Amino acid sequence: MLSENKLNVLKQISGDFSRDEAIWASGYLAGLAGGTLLTATLPPTHTNTLIQSVVKKITLAYGTETGNSKKLATVLAGIIKKKGIQVKLADLSQYKPKDLGKEEFFFVIISTQGEGEPPALARKFYNYIHENEIDLSNLKFGVLALGDSSYPQFCKTGEEVDDRFEIIGAQRIIPLKKCDIDYEQEAAQWIEHVFEAVNKRTDNRIQKSSAPKVSTGRKRYKGKVSSIINLNDITSEKETYHIEIETDEAIVYQPGAALGIVPFNSKATVDEIITLTGVDPKKKIETAKITDSVEGLLQKYLNISYLLKSVVAQYAKITGHSIPEVRLSLLDLLRIYPVKNAGEFEEVIQVLTGQAPRLYSISSSLEAHGENEIHITVAKSEFFIDHQKNNGLCSGFLSEFNAGEEMEFYIQEAGHFKLPEPDKDIIMIGPGTGIAPFRSFLWERDAAGAEGRNWLFFGDRNFVSDFLYQAELQDFLKTGSLTHLDLAFSRDTADKIYVQHKLEQKGQEVFHWLEGGASLYVCGAKEPMSLDVEQTLLTIIQNEGKRSQEEALHYLEELELSGRYAKDVY
Repeated sequence: MLSENKLNVLKQISGDFSRDEAIWASGYLAGLAGGTLLTATLPPTHTNTLIQSVVKKITLAYGTETGNSKKLATVLAGIIKKKGIQVKLADLSQYKPKDLGKEEFFFVIISTQGEGEPPALARKFYNYIHENEIDLSNLKFGVLALGDSSYPQFCKTGEEVDDRFEIIGAQRIIPLKKCDIDYEQEAAQWIEHVFEAVNKRTDNRIQKSSAPKVSTGRKRYKGKVSSIINLNDITSEKETYHIEIETDEAIVYQPGAALGIVPFNSKATVDEIITLTGVDPKKKIETAKITDSVEGLLQKYLNISYLLKSVVAQYAKITGHSIPEVRLSLLDLLRIYPVKNAGEFEEVIQVLTGQAPRLYSISSSLEAHGENEIHITVAKSEFFIDHQKNNGLCSGFLSEFNAGEEMEFYIQEAGHFKLPEPDKDIIMIGPGTGIAPFRSFLWERDAAGAEGRNWLFFGDRNFVSDFLYQAELQDFLKTGSLTHLDLAFSRDTADKIYVQHKLEQKGQEVFHWLEGGASLYVCGAKEPMSLDVEQTLLTIIQNEGKRSQEEALHYLEELELSGRYAKDVY
């Protein structure tokens, strides 16, 4: 113990110490004592815990397609910074995977796209960790996966990143967290667990605080269909609808964004399900996310058209039937493997997933069409099962709207699929309904007086019956808003001509535009169109740029990473 005089001296000396000076002094005195632990009493910091974090820095990386992961990562980084931890926010499209070995704490927020694929801009990072054997034995990690449980490959990318990190030696310090489309609260709890995990070895007195609110919810709009027009000629085998929606509330979106809508199931199908099961259609049922009548749940909220294999397996467990690993509609399942009674069907309702929203590229422009009007371009999907024609759920739902009828929708911004500066050139490749975002681009640039040149490659089956937005595109050509228009109608010639063939024919000029700083966009069917277009682009870069196959691939990757090559494919 110190004498009273010495204690008073120490108090006088240390009274004006800064935090860093106090830490140094405690270490200095500990050294004099031969290593005996002596900790100075430090000024409190404004955190939600009883202690100040000793972890100096973590990396919070995000992989995003539509921007959700980036927005969420930014919000969560702010929360963790307030707790006294320095956060490096990293975009996986720019992050150097070789730096992983230098990290101590690395946390990833990543979404899943399409059929279980990583975001386009995170693919290079994803491929690197899966294709290389790297030593991550000093890395501690955690993964927050974003997805939509209505899709079969729910959060697959997050799962694969989490598994791969473990395989190559990293230490998982918090379990993988998989979040559905309503992820706000779970994400806030996850970042609390991150904080607890990185401080776990320093003090066990961490307070259990309530998870902070993270505001990332979707803004819902209500509008009325003001116009619905079939763009195809009566002689066409296809139906493609131009749909205009008017709202009282101002809409906010950027060219390249998508309109999201949750379709309703057919009333005839719902009525048949109710008849088969004997369930009371008016009975209120409480599910995990919503309470409504059986009829309301089946028509407006639950997926009954193409059940996941996991849902079919749960159906089999409830009903006692032996059912192979298949995907069927609920109606077909009930016909082949009926429930015993209404009570058993009510159990089945509890395992059905929510109806997945469908996204359609917006084909209008705020600058040209105003803030109370929005357009989409919808191809009616048709397919046959046992020689019976069926319509795609959402395209059939939308095509049956009449002028004056109401619908609810939201806007899904596209983080990567957006216009460059007004003075930059753009090349757009969009056959079929792939024309939709490029109609938005052209109207926007025309209305804003953008100086950059615009080149469009469009194609479909027949010139006479399938030339979507023909009059508009020709007007854009006349006014100079559209610099070049190259067309490919596959059924009008003996040899089928597609957009990639037109692209190849103009290879020299395409490469010249790219070398001059043009941005390149592809929209439409993923297979085979976008793959064929990309292969053609690589060939053009090789031939016109005098590059090897590897160099051409690197050239295209650099375009993508810089935001000058973007794809919206489905």
